[in-house]
Amino acid sequence: MVAWHHEPWCRYPGEAAVAWEIRSTTDEELDVFVGTLHAAFGRFPETPEEGGGGVWWSALETDRNVFAVAADGRPVGTAGAYSFELTLPGEVLAPAAGVTAVGVVPSHRRRGVLSAMMRHQLGELRRRGEFLSVLLASEALIYRRFGYGPATYTQRLTVPRHRAALGLPRARGTADAPSAGPDTGTVEVLRRAECGEILEEVYDRYRRAQPGALSRPHRWWALGAGQPPVSPKPRYVAVHRDADGVPDGYASYAVGDDTLTVDETIATDDAVFTALARFVLGHDLVKQVEFRHFPPEHPLRWQLADFRAGQVSGDTDWLWVRLLDVPRALTARGWFTDGELVLDVDDPFLGEHGRYLLTVRDGKATCAPTDRDPGLSLDVSDLGSVYLGGTAPSTLVRAGHIRAHRPGAAALADALFRAERPPHCLHWF
Repeated sequence: MVAWHHEPWCRYPGEAAVAWEIRSTTDEELDVFVGTLHAAFGRFPETPEEGGGGVWWSALETDRNVFAVAADGRPVGTAGAYSFELTLPGEVLAPAAGVTAVGVVPSHRRRGVLSAMMRHQLGELRRRGEFLSVLLASEALIYRRFGYGPATYTQRLTVPRHRAALGLPRARGTADAPSAGPDTGTVEVLRRAECGEILEEVYDRYRRAQPGALSRPHRWWALGAGQPPVSPKPRYVAVHRDADGVPDGYASYAVGDDTLTVDETIATDDAVFTALARFVLGHDLVKQVEFRHFPPEHPLRWQLADFRAGQVSGDTDWLWVRLLDVPRALTARGWFTDGELVLDVDDPFLGEHGRYLLTVRDGKATCAPTDRDPGLSLDVSDLGSVYLGGTAPSTLVRAGHIRAHRPGAAALADALFRAERPPHCLHWF
């Protein structure tokens, strides 16, 4: 679909008002799309891995890419989207557009090109019937104004080898919180090229139960599109198998400069994660082990005999979430506390405003327009931040982002929006 965006405020001294054509790309224009995007960031495309795969753009969905085209026909901006499933609280799998490849060439920045593309894209997502959009923000200042809010977080955990001993207490588990040990499985070391199907299968089991996780479609694995271990770059993989020999976890890693770096650790339960952590922490001839994309509230630090041995760094946002249809989004996820709350939601980028009565009973929600007085007033970007349960509404009240209109409204929102476990996303796109 072609849409012209006339933005008369984008007029520079001596220039006429500009109009951008926002149009879809074709398969034949993939190289132009990739070249324009790289020019926007001042970079050059990397060389594909041997075998023809391994470049991140090989998984782009051409029919979901758009150009911003100047009056002379030159592409000056790009934006794309992937088709993912996002795991919501309650182990609900929901379709979500993964916005990617967003850039404007330096000669055309600050003229309204990005806003035009974002407005066009959000309209297209709605026309497709999608109610959630997610992205990884290259800069934190850019995407909040388009209605996205940070919803999951990640960090690095670095452990010196000489302080890496685990001192697990002899605690009994419960049905709701099983103990992390003892482990009855085994760990096998494979090369990345030897275990592609195992990685794909184990990750898919993991992401279906982890709030905030995104699917990795088969074509991503087949094309090696992304970062290790999706890409075919050389890696060793510690594969954990249960007592029956079924793979139920893995850790992808490489050694360099006296550091063993773990790209990601995927485990179907805490005992498997502990077994994989014990394995990499026991690796010889390295001075430290660095876990990338480490979940902020993971219990591994408490399992170290020396609590201070776990050095946390790189604490940052990861997945940003935008709600495109508030009632559909709120009724899609699972809930763990009964109650009702009136939300007054403002969406300034799309010029929309709505007030909704959220009612939760027995894990299900209804959400309908209402004229009742609100309990909370918030921007749609802040609703995106609390949606997966990774950001407490009361935190945003204290920060001045959300306004609570009556005592107890923030505490009720905290109880309602919590998830069964902290949301976490590992997937890079």
